[in-house]
Amino acid sequence: MRHRLGALRIRTRLALLNTAVFTVGGGLLLAASWLSARQIIEANSATIAPTPATAPDSGETGGPVTTVPGASTTRFDAFRDAVLADLMTRSLLILAPLAVLSIAAAFWIAGRSLSRIGQVTSTARDISENSLHSRLRLVGPDDEVKELADTFDMMLDRLERSFSDQQLFTAHASHELRTPLTIQRTALEIPLAHGRVPTALEPDIRRALAATDRCERLLGSLLVLARGESGSLHRRPSDLAELVRTAVAELRSETDAADVAVQSVLRSAQVIGDPSLLAQLVANLVTNGVRHNHRGGTLCVRTLDDGSGWARIEVENTGPLIDGTELPALFHPFRRGTTRVKGSGLGLAVVKAVTDVHGGRLTASPRPGGGLTVRIEFRTGRPFLPPPP
Repeated sequence: MRHRLGALRIRTRLALLNTAVFTVGGGLLLAASWLSARQIIEANSATIAPTPATAPDSGETGGPVTTVPGASTTRFDAFRDAVLADLMTRSLLILAPLAVLSIAAAFWIAGRSLSRIGQVTSTARDISENSLHSRLRLVGPDDEVKELADTFDMMLDRLERSFSDQQLFTAHASHELRTPLTIQRTALEIPLAHGRVPTALEPDIRRALAATDRCERLLGSLLVLARGESGSLHRRPSDLAELVRTAVAELRSETDAADVAVQSVLRSAQVIGDPSLLAQLVANLVTNGVRHNHRGGTLCVRTLDDGSGWARIEVENTGPLIDGTELPALFHPFRRGTTRVKGSGLGLAVVKAVTDVHGGRLTASPRPGGGLTVRIEFRTGRPFLPPPP
């Protein structure tokens, strides 16, 4: 019973509670009124009772009269019971419709009282799904609900500052590290290009150069991730199909080396967004599909605009089996799934960040035979505009 009551909405519980209190109070008032009426009638029985009934003695006219024993008491008891029964009936007839009216009034009052909480919930849901820039800014009486909304706004201010500081630090650190890495690359490439590195040291120099390449790719991914999360976009029309063609062409050598067959079903899918971020998203999807695959596997890329207002890109690859419970973690930074492959672990995190900042929809599901299917949809016809700060 407690579990069933706990499953009810607060408005319903408040209405039932108020109705129960009203009904119990009305029942107690009815019982008190009935007992009071009984006591009053009995206390005034001498006044209310009729004159005792009489009958002539021996049938002689004008003779002495004789009182009929118990006749007045019986008539008084019948009168009292009739009055009390009628009082109870009338009271119940009044109490029943009042109880119905009380539950209706309780529902209305509870709804009015909780409407502002519903407004807070709806706005908080929109903020969690769209952007931290929005605020509740609840208006109305300065009551507990407004105090809750103001506290929530202050918490959002702190969260936004924390995220902004983190993104700013990531962007600045990545940018500042690029210069020494470029100098390091140049210092390693020049001796190799001029043949001035001893043969015994050449493998070590090339390993250092490969490590520098990995660091530069990592910094590039961090910059894209920070820019995607910041919402700084330069919106222009872009065709997802053309972006896929470019990404597949640039990755041709890696797909050949991995013996992965690429199948493309590309139809024009025009979206409005940041071309560089969208290109990085497509490149990361294709690269992830190739690197998290097995030799002789396949990678299928599809783009489509079906006229529903959404253009989509879908990437499906073979590969190792993936547990469905692990899917959300794959889109977190520095996660590489179940296998160790080359890469920074930021590919799918960048995909999610770019999708979110463009107001897109991302869904991922494991393939029954192994591998992953990722579908991303973007609105067509109008750019996504995040809420103003």
